[in-house]
Amino acid sequence: MTSFFLSEATIRLGAFVAIFTVMAGYELWSPRLERPEMLGALKSRRWFSNLSMVLISSLILRVVFPAAAVGAAVWAKTNQWGLFNSVDIAPLVAAMIAFAILDFAVWLEHVASHKIPLLWRIHRMHHADNGFDVTTGLRFHPLEILLSMLWKAAVVIALGAPVMAVLVFEIVLNGMSMFNHSNVRIPLRLDGWLRHVVVTPDMHRVHHSSIRRETDSNYGFNFPFWDRLFKTYTAQPRLGHDGMEIGLSEYRGPLTARLVWMLSLPFRALRGR
Repeated sequence: MTSFFLSEATIRLGAFVAIFTVMAGYELWSPRLERPEMLGALKSRRWFSNLSMVLISSLILRVVFPAAAVGAAVWAKTNQWGLFNSVDIAPLVAAMIAFAILDFAVWLEHVASHKIPLLWRIHRMHHADNGFDVTTGLRFHPLEILLSMLWKAAVVIALGAPVMAVLVFEIVLNGMSMFNHSNVRIPLRLDGWLRHVVVTPDMHRVHHSSIRRETDSNYGFNFPFWDRLFKTYTAQPRLGHDGMEIGLSEYRGPLTARLVWMLSLPFRALRGR
C-alpha cells in the first residue's frame, strides 16, 4: 500500500511538472496580455510567492492527509463504503459518473467560497493576484486546500468512487487549473468552440475581473456545463480582456505578491465586498 501511494505521488508530481512546463513555455511564446504585473520584476515576485504557496500547501496537505483524495477512494474500496461499492455497475461507467460528480462538487465548493463570508476570507487570496498566468492557478491558501480536500474526500467516500477515476480527476483538475489560468493566446474561433466542452483561459479570466458581477460568474475549472446550466456564465468582460482590471479593487500593488501578506490575508478584516 505504501508503494502505491508513493507511485501516486510520483505520477501526480510528474504530471504537474510536465503541464506547468508546457503552459509556462506557451505563455512565453504567445502571451494573451502584456501588463506590468506580468513582466519583469513584478512577475518574478509574483511567481516566487505563488510557487512558494503551492509548495507550502502541498507539504501541509501531505502531512495532514498523506494519501489525499486517492487515499479516501482506497479506504472506501477496502471497507466497501459508498454507492458504487454497493451496486453492480461497469467500472468504466462508474468512473465517468464519479468524474462528472466530482467536477460538479468542485464547482459547488467554488460557488460557496464566494457566497459564504468565512470561506471568502480564505478564497480571496487567490483573487487578490493582480496578474493572471499559470502560477495564479496554483495560488491557493493552505486552509482552502485542506477544506477542499475534506470536501472531496467526503464526496469520494459517499460515491465509493473508483481509485483510478479519483487519481485521473486530481491530475486533470490540477492541470486544468494551470491551463485556464494561463496567459496564453488562443485563436478566438478555437476558443469559442473549446469553451463548449472545457473552461478556457479567456472564459476563466472573466472570473478574475474586479467587477463583482463578473467575479461571481464562470466558476468552473474543468467543464463549462455547470455555469451554463445554473446561469452563472458570462461570455466576455464588460471592459474587454485588454481593458479589464484583474484582481480585487481593494487589494492593489506589489503588496499582493508578498508571501507573508498572502498567508495572513484570511485573518484580516473583510474589505470591499
